[in-house]
Amino acid sequence: LGVCSPPSVIKECIDWGRENEIHVVSDEIYAGSVYRESATSTEDPTFESALSIASRDTSGEGLGIGPYVHFVYALSKDFCLSGLRVGAAYSENQDIRMPMQKLNDLCQISSQTQLLVERMLTAPSTADGGGYWSTDEFLPEARRRMRDRNGRLETCLDEMGIPHLTADAGMFVWMDMREFLPPMGDDGAAVESQESIDTRERTLYLEMLQEHGLLFTPGRSMKNELPGFFRCVFTAASDDEFDLALERIVKFVEEKRGL
Repeated sequence: LGVCSPPSVIKECIDWGRENEIHVVSDEIYAGSVYRESATSTEDPTFESALSIASRDTSGEGLGIGPYVHFVYALSKDFCLSGLRVGAAYSENQDIRMPMQKLNDLCQISSQTQLLVERMLTAPSTADGGGYWSTDEFLPEARRRMRDRNGRLETCLDEMGIPHLTADAGMFVWMDMREFLPPMGDDGAAVESQESIDTRERTLYLEMLQEHGLLFTPGRSMKNELPGFFRCVFTAASDDEFDLALERIVKFVEEKRGL
């Protein structure tokens, strides 16, 4: 959705998981792509790792997060390296770590890939003062570009009166396009069937794609209950393509509204 859960909410989930002996897995694959540092609706920071939250007021080996909190991360999003298939997991639960180690024997990262990633992550910054290029130059520049792109997209949506979530992280914006769904069929049913819901959303999806050149991810494909919500990925395009996409959004809305 492009929105971070506040640290206070993550803490509630961790506390509840520990109390009920339920495992909490924190997938922080977009942790380096938080481009708005101040939260939009709470006093919490925009993002704080579950590892940091879970290790507060604890003791023990490692970080002291206990057996019910687990962390996963990968380079595929923040560093645009999905093809390398490099990630990391952290758990203090031996019953989980043992099978993970055994599975790793069958899918180890190649030596060449490990060397490439090690050199990339430890490459020195080109700026004075030391540091690393990956975290001190690449990620800040990537976040700046995402913030600029997001700002232009959300401005366009606001001007066209399309409801959306105000994103603060990731590479997408969650949009409410229900206004443009085709009408429900007049079959007399009190409750719309799932087939009808899927059909109406797919009709809108294909209309935007085939007639207007707009490719958005349908909400139903991500198990959203209501039809008409779409996710717009705003990073997978050149500057010229992004400009064209904004023009097409405006044209689509104007045509649908008969403006």
